[in-house]
Amino acid sequence: MFARTPRLLLRPAWPEDAVALTQAIGHEDVARMAARVPYPYTRADAEHWLAQPRAATEPRFLITALDRGGAPELIGGIAIITGDTGHELGYWLTPSAWGRGYATEAGRAVVAMARDALPISRLGAWHFVDNPASGRVLSKLGFRATGQRMARASAGRAGLSSSLHYALDLEGERRPMMPLAA
Repeated sequence: MFARTPRLLLRPAWPEDAVALTQAIGHEDVARMAARVPYPYTRADAEHWLAQPRAATEPRFLITALDRGGAPELIGGIAIITGDTGHELGYWLTPSAWGRGYATEAGRAVVAMARDALPISRLGAWHFVDNPASGRVLSKLGFRATGQRMARASAGRAGLSSSLHYALDLEGERRPMMPLAA
């Protein structure tokens, strides 16, 4: 699956992305805000992630910026995974891409896919309490805070950190499912 937005290309990750992925995600500030990203992040970590299988209802994308004044640049990742609360949206951006609306733009494309092309009725998402920017992204995407708060594991923090849960009902605006070409 691929998606194109005005400034981004969301595409599958390939083995040859290991070096670029390691450079983009390998920042302590990124790892601290993502549950499953270790720090330091090595090429072996990237290769392991790139080789992981995924279910048909778990699309994973690398986010490539097309508007940064040069060749397309890997700036992040976004995925739907099966998590603690069912299907969950997760995303990260490299620090040089923060504050530019890329997470919201990519998130809109993935939420639209989930709503229109996947047999998912609800998406959940979590963010660490000390990452309110992620909460603002989720709110812009239509997610609502559920009031659930829990300490969740963080590989980048090597421990637990307080997190807030959000949810999005996809049924309310569901359109007939579209056939997908992989």
